[in-house]
Amino acid sequence: MGKRLRLQRRGSGNPPYTSPSFKHKGPAGYPAAGEYEGVVRDIIHNPGSTAPLAIVELEDGRKAKLIAYEGMMVGEKIKFTEESIVKPGNVLPLASIPQGAPIYNIEGEPGDGGKFVRSAGSYASIVSHEKDCVIVRLPSGKHKKFLPTCRATIGLPAGGGRAEKPFLKAGKRYHATRARAKLWPITSGVAMNPVDHPHGGGSHQHVGRPKTVARGAPPGRKVGSIAAKRTGKR
Repeated sequence: MGKRLRLQRRGSGNPPYTSPSFKHKGPAGYPAAGEYEGVVRDIIHNPGSTAPLAIVELEDGRKAKLIAYEGMMVGEKIKFTEESIVKPGNVLPLASIPQGAPIYNIEGEPGDGGKFVRSAGSYASIVSHEKDCVIVRLPSGKHKKFLPTCRATIGLPAGGGRAEKPFLKAGKRYHATRARAKLWPITSGVAMNPVDHPHGGGSHQHVGRPKTVARGAPPGRKVGSIAAKRTGKR
């Protein structure tokens, strides 16, 4: 009898397959819309994020967690105003940011705290200002429209050189992926025996059958392209 597939073992989520969120430092986002000025009190590591977090104390005593930018220092002042100077760290509406300036942590909707371009080293840039929207070039190269009142941070997120350092040891890779709810290592189905996976077996590694399966396929067979509308290149 073969073993259960990985997606069967995962189920609805148990400790080996869920992120240890109790170690995370909380969500990072902008405070409610308004005119603020804050001071960076600390820069901390967040296990659930690739970029470090900055603890910013606002004028009214509240504290906000923001994604730190490259070159941020403790004691630096951060401004959340429409008339702020365009310098790294300041948070401005997209309508007030000139074309070509590097930005990150862009709001998808005004007031949501930032949803786009949040990983270390990634940045976007403004392509053009239209009448009712701002066109932004994302790190993937895609152009996306945002409302002019959506906010973004000037600069680049810190931690951009993380991909240049090799892991060297399997244990380092394991703990890095474990903190982000990623299972590692993963064995591909074609490398298994036919008793262990529907894609296994054969004199060389190949699927050997159509990868598309029905939505109602039973557990143990429901692997590959599930209920695919189409396959292949466009």
